[in-house]
Amino acid sequence: MADPTPENWRAADDYLAETLVGHDPALEAALTAQQAAGLPAIEVAPVSGKLLHLLVRISGARRILEIGTLGGYSTIWMAKAVGYGGRVVTIEAEPANAAVAQASIEAAGVSGSVEIRIGRAEDVLPALAAEDPFDLVFIDADKESNTLYLDWAARLGHPGTVVVLDNIGRSGDIVDADSPDSMVRGTRAALEMLGRDPRFEATALQTVGIKGWDGVAIAVVA
Repeated sequence: MADPTPENWRAADDYLAETLVGHDPALEAALTAQQAAGLPAIEVAPVSGKLLHLLVRISGARRILEIGTLGGYSTIWMAKAVGYGGRVVTIEAEPANAAVAQASIEAAGVSGSVEIRIGRAEDVLPALAAEDPFDLVFIDADKESNTLYLDWAARLGHPGTVVVLDNIGRSGDIVDADSPDSMVRGTRAALEMLGRDPRFEATALQTVGIKGWDGVAIAVVA
C-alpha cells in the first residue's frame, strides 16, 4: 500500500487525469499561457475541471456564472460543456488576468459562449440581478468574501441551481475555530452558511492530489 504522502497524492492525481481526463490542446495551452504571464498556479486541477464539465452537462445548465476567472482554464472547461446557445459569464477583478483569459478562450474556440466582466465581484454581481437567472454558479475567488458570493449565488439563481464552492479543505485547518488565517475563517463561514441557510442543500468532499489537501462544496438552491 502506498504511503499517504503529498508525492503519492500527486501521482494518483496524475494517473486519474491521464486515465479519465486525457489531453486537450486548448486547455493545456491555456495553462501554458497562464504560466508564461506569471499568474499564480491556483487554477483547478484537471480532474476538477472535468468535474465542473460533467456537472454542467448533468444539470443541463445553460447559463453559468463563474466568480474568479484567473487564466480562463475552468472557464474553458465549462464553456465546452454548456453547448450551443449556452453562456458563461465570468467575473475577474484583475484586467491583466482577464486579458490572458480572453486570449486563451478565443484560442480554444469558445469565445462565442463566454463573456468576461472585469471588476470586483461585489461591484459586478448586483448588475446581474436584471438578467436571466443562472443554472450553475462556480465560486473560486477570494475566500474572505465567500459568504457574499454564496448570497449572490442564491439571489441570482433559481430553485435547482447548482453552486460549487472551491478550496474548502484549507489543508485541514477548517476544523480550527480560532484560526488567524482569513481564508480559513472565510471558508468556515461559508460552510456554516451552507449548513444553516435554508436557501441551500449542500455537502462537501475532501480531496488530495496535485492541489494538496483541499476540497469542494456542492450545493443546490432550494
